[in-house]
Amino acid sequence: MVDGGVYMSLRVQNKLAVVTGGGRGVGRAIAERLVAEGAKVIITDINAAAGKSTATAIGATFFRQDVSLQADWLALRQHLEKLDQGLDILINNAAILRSADPLTETLAGWQALMRVNAESVFLGVNTLLAMMAASGGGSIVNMSSSSALMGMPQFTAYAAAKAAVRSLTMSTAVYCKQAGNGVRCNSVHPDGINTDMVREIAGVMQPLAREAAMRSVPFLCEPQAVANVLLFLASDDSLHVNGAAICVDNTATIHPPYI
Repeated sequence: MVDGGVYMSLRVQNKLAVVTGGGRGVGRAIAERLVAEGAKVIITDINAAAGKSTATAIGATFFRQDVSLQADWLALRQHLEKLDQGLDILINNAAILRSADPLTETLAGWQALMRVNAESVFLGVNTLLAMMAASGGGSIVNMSSSSALMGMPQFTAYAAAKAAVRSLTMSTAVYCKQAGNGVRCNSVHPDGINTDMVREIAGVMQPLAREAAMRSVPFLCEPQAVANVLLFLASDDSLHVNGAAICVDNTATIHPPYI
């Protein structure tokens, strides 16, 4: 690529990347940014229509996946093995959002959040880490949240799941460093992101929870801002960044807008 007569290399040229939950929102923004920087991207999503549409629009490929099912992760690994290109980048982005405090949350709601937001990240690491190591190393980026780093009673199960993601990230990073396998693992902690999912949940929140959420509006960021951080962590520009918790929150974590 040439810009003003100066040659600029693409930051993830020819790297193979998997982005879960890539059909819309921040997942789509991440996938699009990686494609623009030269990566070969596989979008996975439970919503086949959105996933196929996004893949066609941005120049990626699509693989239908329910990230909460081990069988679907094993199917994805088989698909990657058939491609015989290894794996360089895994973005564990897929998630669901639910508003409930410690008393209004239900066991079923808690378990659903844990399956999709936490267990899926474990399954991704557990299923694909060895393939990535065999490829010579790479980057795993787990999408966590500012809620993993501070109390958010209106999102009790969501926050707990994202905290589990942070802990898994640290354990994975240390494991990879000790194994010397060339794989790095980091977590990203946005505050509110201006996506359809966030707007949808805001519309059904209880009044007190909605009031608290509205105080976070000045801290909202666009999906592209998160995608830029993910690109850095996915690329070789961040070769010495391993086990980090990267906040993309305009100080929300250290100056909570909710209090």
